[in-house]
Amino acid sequence: MNKVALSTQIYQKMQNNVVVSTDPSRLDLGTIHDYLSNQSYWAKNRPAETVEKSIQNSLCFGVYLKNTQIGFARVVTDYSVFAYLLDVFILEQHQGQGIGQFLMQAIMEHPELQGNMLWALATKDAHGLYRKNGFSALPNPSSWMQIDKR
Repeated sequence: MNKVALSTQIYQKMQNNVVVSTDPSRLDLGTIHDYLSNQSYWAKNRPAETVEKSIQNSLCFGVYLKNTQIGFARVVTDYSVFAYLLDVFILEQHQGQGIGQFLMQAIMEHPELQGNMLWALATKDAHGLYRKNGFSALPNPSSWMQIDKR
């Protein structure tokens, strides 16, 4: 079987003064770690080393306003069958302005994430945002299993 090289092109989408970009050199690890470890409910006390390693092994989307990072999301994927969306956030002072919806639109339109993929995510409080982007509750949750070592 021939190996297929995935594109390393940077994907970017702009709306008003907000930019969503997959350029890893733009990511502000301090902002990302601070939000995840100190403000999120799902990644409380996550070590900086773990955040950095997760970013290195994911397709990451930074959200920027005038070159300042105000949001983030990452996708763990094989680029053909499965994509898992996680660590999605918009800083509190920028919420309620449609930026989260813009981020989701950019993720769902990414050229390398198209095709017959199964998408998954877990959320405690953002069901409405994700429903607007095609997500729904699992039709058969009893078929899913997990190992949770948090």
